[in-house]
Amino acid sequence: MILLPRPCLCLVTDRRRAAPDARTDAAALQALHRQLDEAMGAGLDLIQIRERDLEAAALRAFVRDVVARAPSATRVLVNDRADVALAAGAAGVHVRSDGPAASRVRSIGPAAWFVGRSAHTAEECAAAGDADYVIFGTVFPSASKPQGSAMAGVAGLHTACAAAAVPVLAIGGVTPAGVPACRDAGAAGLAAIGAFLPSPARAILAMRAAWNETDPKLLE
Repeated sequence: MILLPRPCLCLVTDRRRAAPDARTDAAALQALHRQLDEAMGAGLDLIQIRERDLEAAALRAFVRDVVARAPSATRVLVNDRADVALAAGAAGVHVRSDGPAASRVRSIGPAAWFVGRSAHTAEECAAAGDADYVIFGTVFPSASKPQGSAMAGVAGLHTACAAAAVPVLAIGGVTPAGVPACRDAGAAGLAAIGAFLPSPARAILAMRAAWNETDPKLLE
């Protein structure tokens, strides 16, 4: 298992939210590149490239460009597409809760591949012991998942973290105000889409400060 820094911050991409006014995929991907460059420059730990509807060749080219620009401290993972991750030289793959076992995914690529998994219940977290980490949610209401019966809440996050044998990253409406609650529930870090917009660098600074309960200015 690969050790994660604490807090581990993971940016999950969404080109349409990164560039809501873009008229073409090319323009949206350019905006996403700018977002990722800023985030990587601010010390982001993980990038999960989650562009499920992007054509394979375009996705492969985009991932390859991100990998080429990424510092050694930032791991770039591809959502679901192990073939694209392998071809583009990514650090690994993030699979859905109903996706293949991490051991099977690693058999496709290098032995050092980093494999994460999504989970929505404590049982799924407990069953993800062959992964390197789990992204669990939804913890708080978010733009993509408003308040509803599937909301886990901080109590659900606590139960999931207790059940998991691997680090758990909280996702879903996580803002700096909610970071201490996620940390105290046992999370090893945070994953988000919208929380990194419009300024990833500012968001990273604020999240790390909230985790450590320090003044953000002291981290600049």
